[in-house]
Amino acid sequence: MRTQSKHIVDLKEVLIMSQRSNAYDHHKLEELVGRIVNDFQNYADKRSELADRSCSSYFAPSWNSSLENGLLWMGGCRPSSFMRIIYALCGSHAETQLSQYLLKMDGEVVDGHDGDSSMSELNATQLAKINDLHVEVIDKEDKLSKLSANMQEDVADMPIAVTAFSRDSVEADVAVEDALDKHEEGMAVLIADADKLRLETLKKIVEVLTPVQAAEFLLSGKRLHVSLHEWGRVREERRFGCARAEDAAAARGGAGKSKRSATC
Repeated sequence: MRTQSKHIVDLKEVLIMSQRSNAYDHHKLEELVGRIVNDFQNYADKRSELADRSCSSYFAPSWNSSLENGLLWMGGCRPSSFMRIIYALCGSHAETQLSQYLLKMDGEVVDGHDGDSSMSELNATQLAKINDLHVEVIDKEDKLSKLSANMQEDVADMPIAVTAFSRDSVEADVAVEDALDKHEEGMAVLIADADKLRLETLKKIVEVLTPVQAAEFLLSGKRLHVSLHEWGRVREERRFGCARAEDAAAARGGAGKSKRSATC
């Protein structure tokens, strides 16, 4: 999360400096975008190494809020969501440009800048490539989701389910341990394949976009990631804080409990 936050600062600085000078520094933008993609590559490689030890931890990380874990797909975001971010940015920037155009017609002074295209100015060729990639990625996501579903069903198979039913003890025998180890190995392969798809999708998007557009896209994605992390944390603090207050009221004999519940 610290790396994500640093990337946000770096991207904002480069984009703002370029806007103020009315000319984008393509070399600096390409260098920064390349470094961010490489950081993601290193993250995926390291996670693949560590997944062999405790893969389950990456499917529902303890450092995430419940909100974040509820949105995860194979331990991360869906690669197809990258394209959804682009579509959202295109619409948002187009609305901004329309507002600026209307202000100009009314005689208002609107600050702008010359230079490379923004996300609102994706050309037909770029949009076609993004759309084709979207369809391709969704198909690959579906295949990985089916594999995950099969693995989840396997947990109710021999010997895990039968052993759990036939004994009161929670201790697992050798057969169960071997089955669980095999299951975790399969999960590690799944998360590695998912990270590979995420990385491939990111690289292909960056190739389609101009350096400016790529920087805007990465900035938006990272802001979304960090914001969801913070929103989830705040919501849990508020929710669990209310729960603790209600427990305290109940311990005092219920005094003030109804008032607290209404406030929560």
